[in-house]
Amino acid sequence: MNFVIIFGPQAVGKMTVGHELEKITNLKLFHNHMTIDLVNPFVSYGTDEGRKLVQQFRNEIFKAVASGDSPGIIFTFLWDFESTFDKQYIKQISDIFIKKGGEVFLVELEADVDVRLERNKTEHRLAHKPTKRDVESSEKYILDAQSRSRNNSKDGEIENQNYIRINNTDIDPDIVAQKVKEKFNLKTI
Repeated sequence: MNFVIIFGPQAVGKMTVGHELEKITNLKLFHNHMTIDLVNPFVSYGTDEGRKLVQQFRNEIFKAVASGDSPGIIFTFLWDFESTFDKQYIKQISDIFIKKGGEVFLVELEADVDVRLERNKTEHRLAHKPTKRDVESSEKYILDAQSRSRNNSKDGEIENQNYIRINNTDIDPDIVAQKVKEKFNLKTI
């Protein structure tokens, strides 16, 4: 069983690469906004209650996938490297799969902020992420995050041997997905 975590800053292409990886492997994509956008109409994700509810939904899905007969899952995550909670969370969700005999693969994406601002407006992103449809607000969030959090690792910060970092500023998502598939020898559909 495989657990692929794709992480990086806002609008770097995590979901888009995840969709492409889903097309060429036997894994299903569970992008982070699937739970955020489910909960947000009822309880704001910006509150402790909202974040707790999102985390509960995710954990139950992870447990069900890890305990079932699924070949695994692709998950996207906005990892704040200044947050001890996020580091612990990645370990916690990884352990769900490791304890069931699964392997965890970390995929870090990075891209220039100008490219990310353009990607923020793509039809694909807006179709799959209702909370990002207020593009002006979403752009402000991307720009503010530059000084508020660090969403890419420093050299040597990630010690997992099943790890790849890709600067996808000028690389199409299908090519990025192919690199990930080859690096980790993920099975084809």
